[in-house]
Amino acid sequence: MVGAMTLFVLNDALVKRVSEDLPAGQLICIRGVMASLLVWLVVSLGRHPVSVRQLTSPWVVGRAVVDATASLLYLIALFNMPLGNAMAIGMASPLFITLLAVWLLGERVDRLRWIAIAVGFGGVLLVVKPSADGFNAWSLLALLATFLHGVRDLATRRIPAQVPSMLITLSTALTVCVFAGVLSLFQGWHVPSPQSLLLLAAASVLLASGYLLVIASVRTGELSAVAPFRYTGLLVGLIVGYLVWDEIPPLSSWMGIALLIVAGLYLLRRERVERAAESS
Repeated sequence: MVGAMTLFVLNDALVKRVSEDLPAGQLICIRGVMASLLVWLVVSLGRHPVSVRQLTSPWVVGRAVVDATASLLYLIALFNMPLGNAMAIGMASPLFITLLAVWLLGERVDRLRWIAIAVGFGGVLLVVKPSADGFNAWSLLALLATFLHGVRDLATRRIPAQVPSMLITLSTALTVCVFAGVLSLFQGWHVPSPQSLLLLAAASVLLASGYLLVIASVRTGELSAVAPFRYTGLLVGLIVGYLVWDEIPPLSSWMGIALLIVAGLYLLRRERVERAAESS
């Protein structure tokens, strides 16, 4: 999970840089084609050949559609806001996973966990700043993408174990490519510079590798055990944002980030304690 978060942040930084030269749909589509070809090559050379039946199974397709939608929304928001703020909003994922477990799985949540959820959303509000002078629709778009990423993680757990993680990665990369291609039809295309193509090629390697690592971590490790390591991505994002774009979050954002981390870690720890009690 640490590796996946680091790769995702570096990928985000590269595509954010390319977004200064190319429309969002075009650059995401080009990166998606490169990532799909890379993953397809790895799958073809590996022990698990591409299975159309597995590639088109309902849970694999459903997960890919949700992930592709979330990725597009997040990247569009990222191109219009500081990298550190986008990463901070993405840290609300454990809160959404808890809410989804209540809504979709019928899990019971006690008063302390509801308080933690409220504290976490308070942190989100401090980062998003939905006020008359600080309201930012891009922040809300990033928040919606974070919610969909929570849906994606729950869907990942429902995919049968015999479906290779690399095949799930391929499905996601192809779906992102198709969605971005449709978006690009409305935004137009520009001739990319060699530098932009080189950056997108590097981003495709980082993205494909990040996909594989996050899928493997969610499928093979306990969600409550691996999810806290998502917060390492926030640290990397803040460092990259400062070094590349000289972005420094205001004090209110730092306070929101602290509330998000505290609430998320509490929720994940409670979940792990309860699972241990049930298994004993």
